[in-house]
Amino acid sequence: MLVRKNVTSLAPALASVILLTAGCGGGDEAKSGYGPASSSPTPHGYVEGATEAAEQQSRLLLGDPGSGETRVLDLITGKVHDIARSPGATALTTDGRFGYFHGPDGIRVLDSGAWMVDHGDHVHYYRAKIKDVGELPAGAGTSIRGDAGVTVASSADGKASVYRRADLEKGTLGTPSPLPGTFAGAVVPYAEHLVTLTAESGAPAKVAVLDRSGKRVAAPEAECEQPRGDAVTRRGVVLGCADGALLVHEDDGAFTAEKIPYGEDVPTAERAVEFRHRPGSSTLTAPAGKDAVWVLDAGEGTWTRVKTGPVVAANTAGEGSPLVVLETDGALHGYDIPTGKETGATDPLLKELPGTGAGGGADPVIEVDRSRAYLNDPEGKRVYEIDYNDDLRVARTFDVDVRPSLMVETGR
Repeated sequence: MLVRKNVTSLAPALASVILLTAGCGGGDEAKSGYGPASSSPTPHGYVEGATEAAEQQSRLLLGDPGSGETRVLDLITGKVHDIARSPGATALTTDGRFGYFHGPDGIRVLDSGAWMVDHGDHVHYYRAKIKDVGELPAGAGTSIRGDAGVTVASSADGKASVYRRADLEKGTLGTPSPLPGTFAGAVVPYAEHLVTLTAESGAPAKVAVLDRSGKRVAAPEAECEQPRGDAVTRRGVVLGCADGALLVHEDDGAFTAEKIPYGEDVPTAERAVEFRHRPGSSTLTAPAGKDAVWVLDAGEGTWTRVKTGPVVAANTAGEGSPLVVLETDGALHGYDIPTGKETGATDPLLKELPGTGAGGGADPVIEVDRSRAYLNDPEGKRVYEIDYNDDLRVARTFDVDVRPSLMVETGR
């Protein structure tokens, strides 16, 4: 069964990215923190200590909460890098380059050595050595959000601190700058500003746009009841709310906030509260209870509820690609988003799901890039590479020597 509200056709697929040899000035690179700040002649896109490549340099960061063992799987070479342990880590997030291993007393920062710089009309892909950066002082519930200029740590008590991305790139944490005030959700870097929510006691949260020092520069008229979940898309910042989502968008320095309602009453247990998507895409996914997935098209401003089997994990590349769902049968299932029709399924790939094996652990995740999806199999100690545009074909299987319960992809 498919329930679809306020849905129009999906946006046309974006044109393929073409690497240019001109059209990206040194000023933009210096501003983003990636390029040389001086006017000395250097190759276009030059980054000291890194090698520029013509294609995406994806790497998977893997963590085993039980043993603390940590690995980096290079998807270009197939090599698995054994790096320092992350004992106590129970969650792993990324901003596209750095991995953040969340522990009870701090967050370990790892430079994966793979990243991209997006200049809108073209991108640059880089690879460099993997290196430890340090450990952020952070308690349970701290969230990390970052872009090319800053990384923001938002604690569970509403406080937030800003770290300079340039320091992290040099292999040091640097000195954080605390933001004044308290916030009702994560502080999200976007369009050279910070987007967040503020709330007075008993009142709905309201959107606030800050400069990088924490000064409020805009307050779009929008409220968000019971905020939970956020994501950055090409269309803007998506903030999850009880009745749907808010899309905060910047255009020529002006910020607006648009409500994207569900269009129906949604029980609390079926709300979208944790978004997953392909970086660069404006199509987001989130579980909609036990047997369905929400798909939010931020460009069209529409929600689609796709009826599935029992959901463990879901993701999509957007732009006409299928919704990929790991269900409790251990198989991946593909669904056509506009119609809700199941388009295919793999044989069971995961023999045991979290909670049923000896180690337990976090739920598996599906990471998606422009051509492949990746599924971690903690009990089987492997990672599957899936061609989602070829009937969910298993393209490669990577065996590892740890239980990869935690996984993120960098280099996108």
